[in-house]
Amino acid sequence: MTSHILKVGMIGCGVVGTGVASLLTRHQDRISNRSGRAIELRKIAVRNSTLPRDPCVPRELMCTSWEEIVNDPTIDVVVELAGGTGWTRQAILTALNNKKHVVTANKALLATHGREIFDCARANQRCVAFEASVAGGIPIIGALTQGLAANQIVGIRGILNGTCNFILSSMSDTGNSYENALKEAQKLGFAEADPTMDVDGTDTAHKLAILVQIAFGNTILLEKLDRRGIAGLHALDIRFAQELGYAIKLLAEAWITDGKLAVHVSPVLVRKHSPLAQVRGAYNAIQVIGDAVGDTLYYGLGAGRMPTASSVVADLIDIAVGRAQNTFQSMNLWSTSKVSIPFLPSEEVKSRYYLRLLVDDVPGVLAEVTKILAKHQISIASVIQHEAFDSSIGGKVQLVIMTHLATCGRFRAAAEEMNGLSCVSGDSVHYPVED
Repeated sequence: MTSHILKVGMIGCGVVGTGVASLLTRHQDRISNRSGRAIELRKIAVRNSTLPRDPCVPRELMCTSWEEIVNDPTIDVVVELAGGTGWTRQAILTALNNKKHVVTANKALLATHGREIFDCARANQRCVAFEASVAGGIPIIGALTQGLAANQIVGIRGILNGTCNFILSSMSDTGNSYENALKEAQKLGFAEADPTMDVDGTDTAHKLAILVQIAFGNTILLEKLDRRGIAGLHALDIRFAQELGYAIKLLAEAWITDGKLAVHVSPVLVRKHSPLAQVRGAYNAIQVIGDAVGDTLYYGLGAGRMPTASSVVADLIDIAVGRAQNTFQSMNLWSTSKVSIPFLPSEEVKSRYYLRLLVDDVPGVLAEVTKILAKHQISIASVIQHEAFDSSIGGKVQLVIMTHLATCGRFRAAAEEMNGLSCVSGDSVHYPVED
């Protein structure tokens, strides 16, 4: 074992930071044996050093300035666990310019400033390791950059947000409304007090942007990504999906079709016996399809203290061994020199669709709806229309249609036209369907 100690400074010591401190201080022998040298936590920057903390966090290491961490000449690696895209960006860039490697779980920062950060790392011959930025304890970054390196990835489908998956599982299992399922998630600690970035799909979009960069070399402009979250999803649609043999999951998807890359974040109907449909509660799962290996699936806890800390410390071990530096240089991520795959415009993406309309319970309504679908060259696979089961919508019934393949542009145009029918109340509800 080399005598050189890898000295670590950490910015942020919340839930995940406490887990990292626990692993580094309580399992030193195990980590040293696997990295070939000691990894030592030297300094921790926190906002308030007087707050009560887990005993595994040494108070003598605390400071209240991130500058003290990134400017300390004795520190080799900076672990950034504070989150956000403001001062943390400056902290990481300063650390790299001071010739320090960086480990981060900050998916938002990488998704929005990845090129700047990676260019800075390359210019300073340092690496950025970020296993914890996607899917917590699931080693999906390592799988894509190392285990599947011989493959051209042709498709990725993932459940990447545990909050949303918990809410959808609760709605599916208990018949809960979205609002009640969200309250349950917040009570149990699976959702933040302000869950907006989770339920509107932003968090999932950030993670998809990172996976797409690794798998395909494409940089996603988040403002142009076709993104839709689960906020306000109705229990009726969970119920009808189950009747049709499907579950609804919030999926991040990227796949190559006809030489172009299609990407989106959306609630999707997936067959209830498929692996992704079986992912329950706050768990994550990522299905990756390679041209050589075929179908692979990665499953585990996508957040939480110890699962995420596991990925952070794994990155530190990789840096101690030297693997991270080699992989970082060879992957050449977020580089202008990489040849990317052209994006397929969202209007041209083909899918089957689930469509629900609240319509007048009178003859001729189905004919009006199907006429619009035919006009937009969309064919019907099946129709459900039960007798009214909600007395509060007297004289109206739910009409559910499953379509065959159609382009997104045609389907959305048809749905918009249906919203204008006098026999349709409110806006149509629709989601993509995958078999």
